[in-house]
Parts: sequence; C-alpha cells; structure tokens
Amino acid sequence: QVQLVESGGGLVQPGGSLRLSCAASGSIFSINAMGWYRQAPGKQRELVAYITSSGRTKNADSVKDRFTISRDNAKNTVYLQMNSLKPEDTAVYYCNAEADVTGDRTYYDYWGQGTQVTVSS
Repeated sequence: QVQLVESGGGLVQPGGSLRLSCAASGSIFSINAMGWYRQAPGKQRELVAYITSSGRTKNADSVKDRFTISRDNAKNTVYLQMNSLKPEDTAVYYCNAEADVTGDRTYYDYWGQGTQVTVSS
C-alpha cells in the first residue's frame, strides 16, 4: 500500500554536493517521521538523519553540519541535501517512512529500494 521511490544518487567528487529525494505514494492516511539511512559494504545500516511531521530534525554525528534533511508534507516527499561530501559517505542510501495507512494511529516502517551514492575523485 505504501511505496517509496528514491532518486538523486550518483557519482560526485569529494567536497561536492548531491540532493536525494524520496516520494511516498499509495493509500496513506498520515506519515509521522521520515528519514534517511545508509549502508556501506560490510557495514550495518545506520541512521543518517530523520525529520518529524512537525519539522524537528536530528543528524548523525558523522554528517552534522554537512547534511540537511527537509520534507514537503503536501507531496509526501523527503529530501537530503548533502554538502562537503567525503569518500566515507559512499553507501546505498535508503528512504524510510513511518506511515499509518488506516487512520488508527498504528504506524509501520516502510523502505525504499535504495539509491547509490559514490564519492570519489
């Protein structure tokens, strides 16, 4: 019932920027938090940043002062602006949404398919 489609990944040089987008669609009553996770080869998936429905955000320590998460509630879309990219940021980035599909305030996590971000010179 809920689909998340990510876009915006690609290859960028160290110090460059990328903006990721994730649009949620389907029979959605409401979305609470949305976030971005990433997984590098051989590593666990980790939280990058999240944003609540009221706009409160939190970044992982590794991306503080470099990444900015935002959302457009009217479009059910979350963005991740990534600046000053480092090779250590190379990973598959996954979109996550905590969504209520029935209106009973029972929320479940939904995931996108992931988009590759590669930072290399």
